[in-house]
Amino acid sequence: MRLELGTEIQCGGEVFGELADVVIDPLSRQVTHIVVRGKQDTARLAPIAIVKPEGERGLRLTCSPDEARKLESVQDFAYLRVGELPVDDPDWDVGIERVLALPYYETGEPMGYTVDEGIGIAYDRVPKGEVEIRRSSEVISPDGSLVGHVDGLLVDEEQHVTHVVLERGHLWRRRDVTIPLGAVAKVEMDTVTLSLSKSEIEDLPAVPVRRWLR
Repeated sequence: MRLELGTEIQCGGEVFGELADVVIDPLSRQVTHIVVRGKQDTARLAPIAIVKPEGERGLRLTCSPDEARKLESVQDFAYLRVGELPVDDPDWDVGIERVLALPYYETGEPMGYTVDEGIGIAYDRVPKGEVEIRRSSEVISPDGSLVGHVDGLLVDEEQHVTHVVLERGHLWRRRDVTIPLGAVAKVEMDTVTLSLSKSEIEDLPAVPVRRWLR
C-alpha cells in the first residue's frame, strides 16, 4: 500500500480528509497510525488497521463517518516558558511542534513594547515511543546533508515500511526516488536518515512527480 502524503482519504463513500502525517514505531519500522486532516483543519489519529487502499493511489477508512469523527484528536496546545517542555504524559509523546508568534505587550511608554517570556506551541500527540513523519520531513545523508523530503511510504501487508519515497528538486523539476528500507539508517521525529551518500542517491532510478502544486 502506498501512503502518499496529501492524498485524499475516503470514508463512507465521501472524502473525509487527507493523509497529513504517518506515525511509525522506529524500532520495528511499522506504521501504527495515520493522521487524517479533515475540514476546519481538524486532525485525527486513525489506526493503520482501518486504512485500506482505494483505487490506484487513494485510501479509505473502513469505519463509519460517525466513528471516524470520534477518533482521537492529535492536536494539542501548550503555553510555556522558553526552554520548557509540555507536561510529560505516560501515554503520549510530543510529535511535530509548531511555535506560534511571541506575544508583545505595550508598556505605556513611548516605543515601549515587551515580549512575554512565554511562547505558545501547537503540537501533535503521538503514542509513547513512536515518531511522526510529515510531507516536509527532512531526508538526510550520513554526513548530515539534506537530500530531499519525504513524499510518502510504501508498506507491506503487515504495515511494515518497505520503501521511503523521497521527493527531490523544486517546482516543475520535482521527481520521486524510492529508497529501500535497507538504505534507511534510522527514523526519528520529523527526520529520516539514510545510509546512502548523495552520489549513491543520485544513481537511484527516479520518475517525474505528476501532481498539483500544494
